[in-house]
Amino acid sequence: MARENTLIQAESLLNKSALVLGGSLLIAIAAQISVPMYPVPMTLQTLAILLVGFAMGSRLGALAVVAYLVEGLVGLPVFANGMNGAAFAGPTAGFLVGFIGLAWMAGFAAERGLAKGVVGTAIAAIVASAALYIPGILWPMTVAGATGIEAGWIARDFGSYYWAYFMAPFLVGDIVKAIIAAVLVTGGRKALNK
Repeated sequence: MARENTLIQAESLLNKSALVLGGSLLIAIAAQISVPMYPVPMTLQTLAILLVGFAMGSRLGALAVVAYLVEGLVGLPVFANGMNGAAFAGPTAGFLVGFIGLAWMAGFAAERGLAKGVVGTAIAAIVASAALYIPGILWPMTVAGATGIEAGWIARDFGSYYWAYFMAPFLVGDIVKAIIAAVLVTGGRKALNK
């Protein structure tokens, strides 16, 4: 893989472990910067996950998200609004699991040279962010109800409910976060190359 296209490279297991832990910490901090919305809050998690993926690559970026999810599962209040593993029974569970793919896609784009310059990186970030809606919406539409969870956000109509509450309010923010990630990653790459 073309790891030279990522911002951070680590060879030793200790360095890789430190990067994964640091990435999970960045995501946990970003999750606490939240705009309360129902049923899914708007946070800076996706911005942090994009940065982690672009900077660390597909494998380490995805591992940082896995570490973040495990931290929540064991009871640490790392998810939005200080939530822990209980969030996996709520409306955000699909997005939480989808964060692994978001980081992997951003890292993959960086490794393959698809995330070059502000425009290329922003496009890669927008595509990865759009893909996050697949598990994010599948969870409340089908999976949550099949697992026996009962709540008002389960098995509703896509157009009048999921589009209105799970997607539309977040699209502009996702584009803005993708552009911010692109500017930061491109600037970081230029600074490291000097």
